[in-house]
Amino acid sequence: METKMIHFKINGVNVTAKSGESIIDVARANGFYIPTMCYLPKTTPNASCRMCSVEVKGQDGFVLSCNTPAVEGIEVTTDSDALYKERQNIMKMYNVNHPLQCGVCDKSGECDLQNKTLEFAVDEQSFAVRDQARKKKKWGVHTYDPALCIMCEKCSAVCNEVVGSEALFIKAGGYKSEIDIRLANCISCGECISVCPVGAMASTDFKYTANAWELKKVPSSCAHCSSACALTYESKHVAMNSTKFDSKIYRVTNDADYTSLCGAGRFGFDYENLNVTKDEEAFSKAVEAFKNAKNVLFTSMITNEETKLLMLLKEKLGFKLVNAEAKQFQTFMQSFASTANQSLYNATLEDVAQSDFIVTVGASISSDNPMLRFNISKAVNRNKAYVASVHPIKDDTIANLLTQHIKNEVGSEEAALAMIADAFIEDKSSQKDFFDSLDLGYLSGESNISDEEIALLAHFSKRKKKPVLVIGEDLINHSRFENIAKIAGFIQKSGAFKVLVMPPVTNSLGVALIAELDERVDGYSVGYNTSADFVLSAKGDGDLDMPALNQQEGTFVNIDKNLVVLNAGLSYGGYELNDIVNALGIRNDETIDQTEKLGFREIAFDDLVDSVDNAGKVTRGYKVASKPNRKKTKIEEVEELGEYNGSVVYSANPINQFNKFTKECTQIATKAELVGSEQFAIASKIKSGDKVKFVVNGVEYIRSFRVDRKMTGTIAYNPNFDADTKSTEYRYNQVKIEVANG
Repeated sequence: METKMIHFKINGVNVTAKSGESIIDVARANGFYIPTMCYLPKTTPNASCRMCSVEVKGQDGFVLSCNTPAVEGIEVTTDSDALYKERQNIMKMYNVNHPLQCGVCDKSGECDLQNKTLEFAVDEQSFAVRDQARKKKKWGVHTYDPALCIMCEKCSAVCNEVVGSEALFIKAGGYKSEIDIRLANCISCGECISVCPVGAMASTDFKYTANAWELKKVPSSCAHCSSACALTYESKHVAMNSTKFDSKIYRVTNDADYTSLCGAGRFGFDYENLNVTKDEEAFSKAVEAFKNAKNVLFTSMITNEETKLLMLLKEKLGFKLVNAEAKQFQTFMQSFASTANQSLYNATLEDVAQSDFIVTVGASISSDNPMLRFNISKAVNRNKAYVASVHPIKDDTIANLLTQHIKNEVGSEEAALAMIADAFIEDKSSQKDFFDSLDLGYLSGESNISDEEIALLAHFSKRKKKPVLVIGEDLINHSRFENIAKIAGFIQKSGAFKVLVMPPVTNSLGVALIAELDERVDGYSVGYNTSADFVLSAKGDGDLDMPALNQQEGTFVNIDKNLVVLNAGLSYGGYELNDIVNALGIRNDETIDQTEKLGFREIAFDDLVDSVDNAGKVTRGYKVASKPNRKKTKIEEVEELGEYNGSVVYSANPINQFNKFTKECTQIATKAELVGSEQFAIASKIKSGDKVKFVVNGVEYIRSFRVDRKMTGTIAYNPNFDADTKSTEYRYNQVKIEVANG
């Protein structure tokens, strides 16, 4: 349906807007400044500050531009003597009893209150109000000072509408009103810190350590999950010891109006490889190791450019290039393309945010990719989206976002997706044999998904216009992942849903698109951030040090299929992979020389754009194009379902933990423990506090066990953020648990 356009004037200039757009959004998009204190574009306007008031010709009084949609033919004035006086009086109100501690306040230098007090020349106070005693509060990674709070409500709005945790709320009390918290709901993402216009919400760790104007700002991308969110490293030159000076990252920030970060992105920045110098002996051994290697193993915690360098070395030296996780994802996407007729999935996280009907299958929504959770929250709050999760475990941390939880039996994801395809795809003719083969009664019985649940799902989809299907890691690592991918691809081709496939690791998609990956063979191996005979390590625990991802330049391909920029937040003094490439006879001046040779678009690294404009349009690098796939493949019959009895563990991480790099970050320290229900404890004959041991995919784990009384069922969470590398095995495993106390 064609969008209706509105024509009107701002300060005498003709402007055009989409029907429903607010006056302030149109003004910003056209370069007109309207001051605000409480307005946050990524949440619903709460109209608490009134700073955004404008004049509309023919209207008595002022009009709030934040929550007033543009109307055909109106004439808006954004600045006048009357508006200036109104805004000046508002600032006087804000400044009543506001503590004069700018010299030590963490927000000084970037404070909205400070800036607008100067902008509207508030140099005296003509009235006063009795001050209130207000105690400071420490809530984990963030600290709240109610004396500094101006009750703009941004923090509670972003917590409720974007994060979806509903942790922060307004404790009403007139002039005594303040923000309070439900600590059990808080996921320590720090979004409240980001949006706070003053110093009320602050980072506990950052507090009183540096002023804003002292910090060097470097825009980059988060390296922890496949969202690769935009962030800014803020660092300062400091004394490391009595003789050495270097830079240290003090905090990470983001564009609070238009982007978000999870707790790992905001607080998990101190994983750099410190105090490294060039060890010539170790470097020589590394060069020889590559010459002798039968295999080079690496993880998807790597840039596209380094992946390309490894490809160049493979071509020259003939070793096998091995990344089992990326190989599995690559094969999944190839199978997906064979029925989708396109090489890539067609949905983005923004499609999730704009959706009114979302179905996730095989995704641990809270922890696999936090931005999926954030965007589901946006969809629920903006569009009243219907959200269904097909998963064996009911996740209470997102219960407020889910409309329907469909509990499937472990191992039955292929059957679940087949049932969804059968219910939602109208034209089944090109895969007739597959759909004719479906025994829906058998699939329903074995998967524990009733016909009524699928019928309910289909019923509520009828009036929805923007359906999105999310394919999670449980499907990518399923033993039947290739056929599952074909079903998902056909669902996309049918148009029943837009489909979003979640890459398991930061740059899984980039590696899968760039590298020719092999199966491992016997013989000497070199590992890049993974175990091998000779190890290159960004953690400083290998045979040759490498820079961590916050010390590198390069790019990732993120979940939205954008090639995004990674800039170095800190310097690095040791050797890099590019030095090895040059030593082995391949001339390449800098790693980022490979950016325009990745096979996507011939754009140099320094020409990539990373920006947010006045209208809130976020530009991050460029979109990697999906390519037509003419291969015609038949979907196979659904395989007979197996059984998972007894104690089952699920390989999923706690919130804000992803890998061995986040494990090292001091502000998000999390104990790696087995977490299950009382029912699981009874079935496994263990109790909370026991040290237990069990084997998953040939690896023995020794964990402390903790009972979570909110959990039900006989499946426990076993984290893998402390593992050496990402497993390609199905995430559910039937295990024998033994007590290992003593």
